[in-house]
Amino acid sequence: MVENIQQIYLTNPATKKAWQQFLTSQGLDNFFNQELAGLDQTFAIYDGQEQMVGTGSIAGQTLKYLAVSTAGASKGARFNRLVSMLETTLAQEGIFHLFVFTKVEYEQSFVHVGFTTLAKTNTGLILEKGLPNVASFRAALPKKPASAMRVAAVVLNANPFTKGHRYLIEKAAQQNDFVYVFVVEEDQSLFTTEERLGLVQEGTSDLTNIVVATGGPYMVSSLSFPAYFLKDDSQRVFYQTRLDAALFKEQIAKPLAITSRYVGTEPLSQTTGQYNQALEEVLPPEVQLVLVPRMLEPAGSQQVISARTVRKAIAAGRVQEVVDMLPASSVSFIENHLTDLQARIKKGQKIDGN
Repeated sequence: MVENIQQIYLTNPATKKAWQQFLTSQGLDNFFNQELAGLDQTFAIYDGQEQMVGTGSIAGQTLKYLAVSTAGASKGARFNRLVSMLETTLAQEGIFHLFVFTKVEYEQSFVHVGFTTLAKTNTGLILEKGLPNVASFRAALPKKPASAMRVAAVVLNANPFTKGHRYLIEKAAQQNDFVYVFVVEEDQSLFTTEERLGLVQEGTSDLTNIVVATGGPYMVSSLSFPAYFLKDDSQRVFYQTRLDAALFKEQIAKPLAITSRYVGTEPLSQTTGQYNQALEEVLPPEVQLVLVPRMLEPAGSQQVISARTVRKAIAAGRVQEVVDMLPASSVSFIENHLTDLQARIKKGQKIDGN
């Protein structure tokens, strides 16, 4: 019986319905609008009766919604064919580094076709294939001095870089021999990745025992925040934060000899508070989580320094109200680019979040 694989279009209501019904029959029954909106291409395998027996989608460099029926086919045949098609499609677009998120029971199927497991939890796992990979990412980082015994890490978005971020990094630098400062690479903030990285580098240029780098796709990125195979939205933050924490512990902290990670306490954001809780559960005992109380401005007040507050001031054109929250380099950048930043907000760039 001849089977064929072809691209399908979820903009067609009938096709989308059949696709969702097939995935539901295979145990993938949650279709978040945000997940569906991010799909670039979707393929399906049809049997001789034109029944869907497999499907897989591409979102950027990530494989998603991949499932096959094993009925009427040799073990692994449909799965291997489908993954091969997705890889070939990405290769034609010049993408040779792939990620996939799946359930724990599917780990060996992906390992069999060349994927490497990066991290796993009881709920699922993340794998990658191709180059550059996590080993390439680590190799490109500046090396810590041989004399550095206490090595710490700080991961921040810095949207924009505030005195609060500076305070957190200073604490880590004072208490350790060497500190990796990772700036989230995901370019979904008011300030671009390049701008945020530059602000952190300029704002910490006097600290001699730190190195500033982007976190690549391995720290607090959409790659490590899958949700499409979760049963309901209430599981989302719980699962996502623990997978991200496990990825940091296994692929970043252990190979780089990082023994502590510094985070600020989070009185304003429930999601960030839950993320800190996940880190506290997953990182120890190998990696100590150090909670640093948020810096107040003015000192002794109840006003915590918040990048969100700064962004709102930018939107309202009241930057002078928040200059005490910012290093001089951040103030200068904002004043010089205020018109452009406000234009981004008017075009729909969100200013909420962390």
